[in-house]
Amino acid sequence: MEKNIAVIRGDGSSPEFVRETLRVLDRIAEKYGHTFRYTEVAMGGDAIDKYGDPLPEAELQKCRESDSVLLGSVGGPKWDSLPGDKRPEKGLLRLRAGMGLYSNSRPAKIWKQLSDASPLKRSIVDQGIDFIIVRELTGGVYFGEHKTETVNGEEKANDDMVYTEHEIERIGRIAFETARKRRNKVTSVDKANVLDTSRLWRKVMHRLKEEYPDVAYEDMLVDNCAMQIVKNPAQFDVIVTENMFGDILSDEASMITGSIGMIPSSSLGEGTVGVYEPIHGSAPDLAGMDKVNPMACILSAAMMLRYSFAMAEEADDIERAVGKVLDLGFRTADNQSEGCTVLGTAAITDEILKQI
Repeated sequence: MEKNIAVIRGDGSSPEFVRETLRVLDRIAEKYGHTFRYTEVAMGGDAIDKYGDPLPEAELQKCRESDSVLLGSVGGPKWDSLPGDKRPEKGLLRLRAGMGLYSNSRPAKIWKQLSDASPLKRSIVDQGIDFIIVRELTGGVYFGEHKTETVNGEEKANDDMVYTEHEIERIGRIAFETARKRRNKVTSVDKANVLDTSRLWRKVMHRLKEEYPDVAYEDMLVDNCAMQIVKNPAQFDVIVTENMFGDILSDEASMITGSIGMIPSSSLGEGTVGVYEPIHGSAPDLAGMDKVNPMACILSAAMMLRYSFAMAEEADDIERAVGKVLDLGFRTADNQSEGCTVLGTAAITDEILKQI
């Protein structure tokens, strides 16, 4: 099978872990008789340096024409002083909107080998942490009108949070369908006691749940959810929520697993062309040091194989290899523990390749 993959290497230390991920994909292609062709795409700080634009239309078009996109993290202090519409992160928003990627799924799963790295008490961790946050990705306050003006001699800023029924319904369906493939429970997170957008969200979700009588459903306010994620994460299966809430909660969830360097993510729309990326940042402080953990990006590639290419066996192969490397006691600096062997970015990828 031949697949065209758009590769955004990103900024900071991102090119290092993207490079290692491509090595893993090449090994999978060799083992299973596939051909993966890579198209280089500039986005974020890299694109700003080359074109003065965080995602030029020509680069976005390369992504649209691909079978999937592997994305390294973007941004860094080098571009922090730029105006908002010129910052690297603007390219990420443009990519999501331009490809119609309205759904982001971030698993929060603790690898048993890393359970000691979780900041939670062992009694909580032993109950199990294995849930997915399904985040609406192209609506809400991040995509609303943003305006700053001077009123009565002082600056006033305004950010609009907007949602329509169809935006809520389509992300809700993804949550219910995902739950059917897992443990049949959906927790819808909102702030319906305060926000009109959340009251509409809850109305649509209540209508939708009638179509899925086999899936247990509950509403939860976002502040309570933030507390429950650290108090009793085992209660969750699929959490579905709007853009900003999902952004915050998914980062919180990643930290209870012990290492943000182990968490992949997928962003999908109506078709199978998706964007796959680690949820962590570009770690510019580690650039060029061979220290960054490549496993979140490698596991993102496994998600790409599974969800965009229907290559379940190949995805399982990568995930088993990562688990075996952890079983053998190999770690990167971000998740080291007593008795383990700490390896660099390239060396730990070598170990993963040995297991495939």
